[in-house]
Order: sequence, then structure tokens, then C-alpha cells
Amino acid sequence: MNDLKAQAYEQLCALRRGAVEIMLDAELLEKLERSLRTGIPLRVKLGADPSAPDLHLGHTVVLRKLRQFQDFGHQVIFLIGDFTGMIGDPTGRSETRRPLSVEEVQANAETYKRQIFRILDEGRTEIRFNSEWLSRMDFASVIRLAAQYTVARLLERDDFQKRYREGRPIGVHEFLYPLAQGYDSVVLRADVELGGTDQKFNLLVGRELQRAYGQEPQVALITPLLEGTDGVQKMSKSLGNYIGIDEPAKEVYGKAMSIPDELIVKYAELVAGMPPEAVEAMDEGLKLGTLHPRAAKAEVAWKLVALYCGEGAAEEAALEFDRIFREKRLPDEISLFAVEDERAAVDLVWLIKESGGTKSLSEARRLIRQGGVSLDGQVVRDECARVSLDCEHLLKVGKRFFRRVKKSVQPPENT
Repeated sequence: MNDLKAQAYEQLCALRRGAVEIMLDAELLEKLERSLRTGIPLRVKLGADPSAPDLHLGHTVVLRKLRQFQDFGHQVIFLIGDFTGMIGDPTGRSETRRPLSVEEVQANAETYKRQIFRILDEGRTEIRFNSEWLSRMDFASVIRLAAQYTVARLLERDDFQKRYREGRPIGVHEFLYPLAQGYDSVVLRADVELGGTDQKFNLLVGRELQRAYGQEPQVALITPLLEGTDGVQKMSKSLGNYIGIDEPAKEVYGKAMSIPDELIVKYAELVAGMPPEAVEAMDEGLKLGTLHPRAAKAEVAWKLVALYCGEGAAEEAALEFDRIFREKRLPDEISLFAVEDERAAVDLVWLIKESGGTKSLSEARRLIRQGGVSLDGQVVRDECARVSLDCEHLLKVGKRFFRRVKKSVQPPENT
């Protein structure tokens, strides 16, 4: 029995690392010990609202914690909120979010399923969709569910509270979101639910609903939100500060090298897959000044690329980065963007977007204003600049995007 307690405590200590909060530690320890004693794995749930299907490093924080539970032999349930996705989680929003269509939800869900197994063990992952039960609930069932929670408790949620004070609209359907997510835990009989700090309220609703339905409440394990490459905002595609796990190796490496020094250890611990002793040694070296921040960043960048693209790609990305930034040389290969246009000149912002330098014209304008765009080696700061197509140009956007640009040669028409 003492051995079981020691094993349970060892699992708890590992699960604590990189977590912001566990509600409650004692409950999780008891569940882990009972699992070891009975041989019945814990049911560990993670819900994903399929509104932004492309995974970035911010998503992997909680996925890596989920993988820890798998490695300890527990049953992982990856719940795709295809039904709740049509409601729209109001978390962190100051106004009502547009619900997703059925087609959007299904397409995004498929993308999620493809990507999560780059971290999770597919053979030990149960994929569920909450439309299995929520779409079958009649109105009477919804009323019974709503009766388990009060409006006062729902208004304790920060975003609801703020919008209520400011007179901003709150749809009744938004109150149903945390109830629906909590009911997922009831149906799945979850022992543990994982989520970021922005999901804490929803996870605690799940605990209360399980009590109301006569179940042992789940433990809520809360993981931190990861700041993006700007070092300020939460990593997000819409903010452009993300590192996607499906991006090319050289892009992942270059973006990782651009993170602020104060985030190096956090990235090493939460997303780079480095063992605790290596993270501690890195932290100590940075504090003592015996490890240069650039060397630490290079190690984190290499680890990230190796995780998602392989060690060979990591070596190649590191060499390419050094070639461009340390030796101030151009990449060995620069893709050609052929402009199929009858005009003699085109707008620079259009050229940046169409060649793949940015996702939008507004982002292209922002980079120009910030001095992040050069043409033929000269920085361009005029948002209205036009580019002549009478010769080939070298376009550089940011620190890592290069394109050769020239007008497409049209074959002569048959006469």
C-alpha cells in the first residue's frame, strides 16, 4: 500500500509541473492512488471547440499534459465540441461571437483529429463529439439542466460580469455554453478535466453539475496560456504571434529564435519537451550568465523543430538560420513568384500578400510601416509603393520570407 501511495504521489508531482492550478491536489492524489489500487484508469477529458483548427504551440501546452496522463496509463478522451461550437464559447470576449455553421464545425473537427496525434497516442485516445448527446436533448431536458445552476453563479464569470456592467448584450444561449460543457463531463463520467486558465470557470461548472447528478466531481487541472512571439499577448493566429506545428521547419526555427529572452525557460518547460533537469539547468545558466540567451533559444528552437519535423530538419533549419542571420547571406534557394498581370506595375502590399509574405493586406501595411519589408535590399516604408514589373526583384518580408519576383512570361499565341 505504501508503494501505491508513493507511485501516486510521484505521478501527482509530475502532473503538477507546468500546471497553474489543480483543484484539488488532494482529490487528484486520491484518484491516482485508487486507480493504481484497482487497475482502473482515470478518465481524463479535454474539450476542444473547433473554431480555429490549425494547432499552434499554445494548443500543445494542454495536449502535452494530456499525453502525460496517457503515459501513466490513464484513458484520454479528446472531446470535439461540434455541438457547443455552434453556440460559440464567449470566453475572453467582450461581445457575442458568431456561431459556426455545421459545415464549418465538421471541417475544423477533421483538421483537429489529424493534428492532435502528433502529440497524443492514437491507440490510447478516445475521440468523442458532444453532438452525440447534446443534439438529442429535448427542451424539457435543457430546462432540467438549466435548473442545476443559477444566473448569479453564471454572472460571476468575468466576461459576463463586464459585459453586464457595460450594458453589452449577452445572449441567453451563451449562458448555456458552460452548462453544456459541464454536462459533457457528466455524460463522460470524467475523473479529470484539463483546460487553460481561460477555461477555469467552465471546468468548475463541470464539477458542480457532476455533484448535482450524483457523481464524484472531476478534478480541474489548469494549464497556463502561452504568450506568443511578441511576448505580450496570448499566442493566436489572429494576432500573428503564433508558431504553428504544421509550419515548415525553417519557419518554426526562425520564429522560435525571435521570442523574447524572458520566455525562453517557459517555452523550454511547456512546449519543447525538455526534461525538468534540463530546464532547471537552462534557467540557472541564464540567471548566472554562464549561458547566453541566444544559445538557449537555439536549443529550444532545435527541440521544437525536432519534435514536429524530425532531427534532420532541425539540423538543416539551424544551419540555414545561421547562414542568413549570422553570416548575413541569402538562403540557398529562393522561390520565384511569377506575376500573371498585364499591368506594368503592381501595389507592393498586393505583391506581399499574393506572394505569401502575409495573410492579409492590413498585415502587409503594418510590416511596411515597421520597416519590415525590403525590395532589392532597400527598406520600403511607403504603404502606397508600386513595384515595376519590367525586371526581376528580390522581395524580403520580415526576417525569414524571401521571394524572387518577376512578370510571368506568356507563351506567344498561335497565329
